[in-house]
Amino acid sequence: MVQFLRSWRTSDVKRFAKVDLHVDPAEETIRFGPLLVHFLVTGDNSRGGLAAFEVVVPGAQRLLGPAHSHDHYEETIYGIDGVLTWTVDGKAIDVEPGQALCIPRGAVHRFDNNGSREAKALCLVTPAAIGPKYFREAAEVLKAATGGLPDRAEMAEVMRRHGLTPAQ
Repeated sequence: MVQFLRSWRTSDVKRFAKVDLHVDPAEETIRFGPLLVHFLVTGDNSRGGLAAFEVVVPGAQRLLGPAHSHDHYEETIYGIDGVLTWTVDGKAIDVEPGQALCIPRGAVHRFDNNGSREAKALCLVTPAAIGPKYFREAAEVLKAATGGLPDRAEMAEVMRRHGLTPAQ
């Protein structure tokens, strides 16, 4: 038994020694249409357990992409500044500073900033099934729209490729 514990500790130390620990290891900001998405932690930084990013939404801004769901992860929203209105399975829920909302797998959702001032929220994805690559690809679809509405079919393809299911 003692040998087992020694070997477990040794292997555990070796496994955790490979992690480069520091604050905000992802540190990437992506302009997603009018939104800013600032990644703090990705699956690469958390052994796939968590992705964390801030989203900054201008006042009076509706989400340009379609409502969607995801079957492989939960998304928890924590309000930092301003108010975002999340519509989850048809129910509108305001998330204010200091409030959290957990969106379960399979729930169709979207968000809007119905207020006049900028809003900011922290988004936590568990496990980390989505990351910066999705937002970079979707941002390219928005950019190609040159101020108009994005190509729905192209946006839907990007979403599906990253585990999101666009709502009908």
